[in-house]
Amino acid sequence: MKCPFCGEIDDRVIDSRLNKTGIAIRRRRECLSCSRRFTTYERIEEVPVMIIKKDGRREVFQREKVRSGIQRACEKRDISMNVIEEFLDELERDLRETGEKEIPSTSIGERIMTKLHGIDDIAYVRFASVYREFKDVNEFVSEVKSLSKTVGG
Repeated sequence: MKCPFCGEIDDRVIDSRLNKTGIAIRRRRECLSCSRRFTTYERIEEVPVMIIKKDGRREVFQREKVRSGIQRACEKRDISMNVIEEFLDELERDLRETGEKEIPSTSIGERIMTKLHGIDDIAYVRFASVYREFKDVNEFVSEVKSLSKTVGG
């Protein structure tokens, strides 16, 4: 670490501790050249996950937008907010763990539909109708028929 007083890079850490919020480490350092002390903070570098929209635009992943879409699909269904929050936690963790900096929105939409399919069929169809942008009733009916085949109906 470069000393802010003399510019030398040799120092030693005197003390390390978590800051009050627990998201950074505060380090007291002493320059080995000029013997002056200074403080540094170490934080995890959070690289935002960028979403590539269907039209090619890029925007930062927004958990609130995903929550809103899932909540609309789950409206008046017997699905607790805890289930939705757990799903959002899992989705966000999975997206970060891919290590990719940019993820197509289609990939996220498919993940959501797969999960909703396992939670509630009506919520799945509602989400799919918006996500897949059905152009007419025939596309909607086709999706429902394919769903009833997978459910065994």
